[in-house]
Amino acid sequence: MSKQFAFVFPGQGSQALKMMDNLADFAIIKQTFAQANSVLGIDFWAMLQEENADNINQTLNTQPLLLTASYATYLLWLEQSSGKLPNVVAGHSLGEYSALVASGVIDFASALHLVRKRAEYMQQAVASDQGAMAAVVGLADAQVIASCAEVMGENLGVVQAVNFNSPGQVVIAGDKLAVAKASEVLKANGARKIVPLAVSVPSHCDLMRPAAEKLAMELAQIEFKAPQIPVLQNVNGQISNDGAQLKQGLIQQLYLPVLWTQSVEKLASSQIDIIVECGPGKVLSGLNKRIHAQASLFNLHKVEDFSNLHSALSAE
Repeated sequence: MSKQFAFVFPGQGSQALKMMDNLADFAIIKQTFAQANSVLGIDFWAMLQEENADNINQTLNTQPLLLTASYATYLLWLEQSSGKLPNVVAGHSLGEYSALVASGVIDFASALHLVRKRAEYMQQAVASDQGAMAAVVGLADAQVIASCAEVMGENLGVVQAVNFNSPGQVVIAGDKLAVAKASEVLKANGARKIVPLAVSVPSHCDLMRPAAEKLAMELAQIEFKAPQIPVLQNVNGQISNDGAQLKQGLIQQLYLPVLWTQSVEKLASSQIDIIVECGPGKVLSGLNKRIHAQASLFNLHKVEDFSNLHSALSAE
């Protein structure tokens, strides 16, 4: 019986300068970046070669850049594997757009416009010095949720648990004051570590509802096709084959938490043997290992990674 495998696509935070250099010799990589340039008028390839990461770390650039890099890597996989499709695709937050393009739900050009607008609306929703996010390490999900609820009762603003990334790692987001207060409460309640995140937007919390309303208007103009590959959604940790449901999920994921732990548990219960991080960085592989220890994990960064994955899928 052939092995079941999933492709998962990274979200914001996985970008790095020169991150695609190992794959630069493949025409499909450069072609995909050229297509993004023609659609948005931004040369992301040149941006990746700059001396500092300021431009690639601007949300307005980061989101379409990561979509481009992830989709280019996926197209290279299809080219190298003679079109071998994964059994399921998923993406962490922004990465869900890469998953939807890979599964044929939306085309690449439409997705580029969408993620650019998404970034714009997110930045408009909260002034850059008013929001914050922090990673909480070493507490159960329920403890983090309860501590945030306690602080929300003190009228300091919004603070919510927004990324359930792996057991013992939850990200909180909201108004700067409320996040600072919640960090103190969580530390007092036994959190091993609180790590403030270098972000300009507090994603996946109630502060993003205005952005979601604007994004809904953009999404209304785009046809979502039925996926060629089942898509595992962030907002509910469930697999969907319904275009309308997938569209609704993109609106909700702006202000609802990313249920990554639940999503990877769903892959485990769906008999997925191999999880492939398709795109820059290794953030998801680190999380996936903690959630689904039995899975074989692969990243597609270097030329040999593609043949290694092909061999693993071909092995009995």
